[in-house]
Amino acid sequence: MRAAEFDTAQVYIVGGSLGIGLAVAQRVAGLGADVTIFGRRREPLEQAAAAVRAACRRTSQSVTWRQLDVGNHAQVAATMHQLVAERGAPDVLINCAGRAYPRRFEEIPYAQFAETMLVNLHGCWNTIQVLLPHLKAKGHGYIVNTSSVAGLIGVFGYTDYCASKFAVVGFSEALRSELKPHGITVSVLCPPDTDTPGFAIENLTKPEETRAISASAKVLSPAAVAEHLLRGMARGEFLIVPGFDSRLGVLAKRLAPGVVRWVMDRTIVKVGQRR
Repeated sequence: MRAAEFDTAQVYIVGGSLGIGLAVAQRVAGLGADVTIFGRRREPLEQAAAAVRAACRRTSQSVTWRQLDVGNHAQVAATMHQLVAERGAPDVLINCAGRAYPRRFEEIPYAQFAETMLVNLHGCWNTIQVLLPHLKAKGHGYIVNTSSVAGLIGVFGYTDYCASKFAVVGFSEALRSELKPHGITVSVLCPPDTDTPGFAIENLTKPEETRAISASAKVLSPAAVAEHLLRGMARGEFLIVPGFDSRLGVLAKRLAPGVVRWVMDRTIVKVGQRR
């Protein structure tokens, strides 16, 4: 989807009140899109909507927001159906809602695992399942699901998060095949560590081994990730991995997975020796 095609497009961004979702919302508003952002909390949504309006190319563009718990299928269905009735079906759906609380596996309660899967995986499933009939009726559309580099490379301390994000990649790949004949493109965004409010929360519980593994990796800004996303969408790429370091790591995992595991294992051993 080229930049010019965002002009007058209806764009729904789930998880659009903060971080990457907000940066994407501002970027597409600058290209002329009508934007609806979704999130759980009212105050961040109101602040984000003001920032998105400020980024709009024209005063006639529409920017609105809806409170939404993406893990609640009934709420997603009611909210999306009402919105489609009011504004029309989206041309673009971007699923950015997500959460991570890195801990060692034995320290992760089942409730955390269940909620991680609910937000990161079920959230994508819920919004797409509700909106897909409307996208098919339009005869075109673009869906982006947000995974992570940790959806391609398993990382110490992220067992529940990696499980959810690996699942998002597989779900998106299967969905891409099903929806291509209907004129609907599917991409999956796999960002590395990104300087968002969620990343700050991650750092509160991150094991020392996890910190050591990611210490040399560059932390990207949400704006940089948004720019990489739009470039990837313009090329119709399925897997969009922002940042040179991230792409190199993903390529290494694909071509030499044993080497990647050896490097991570060596780092973990070194951390243990320092204790």
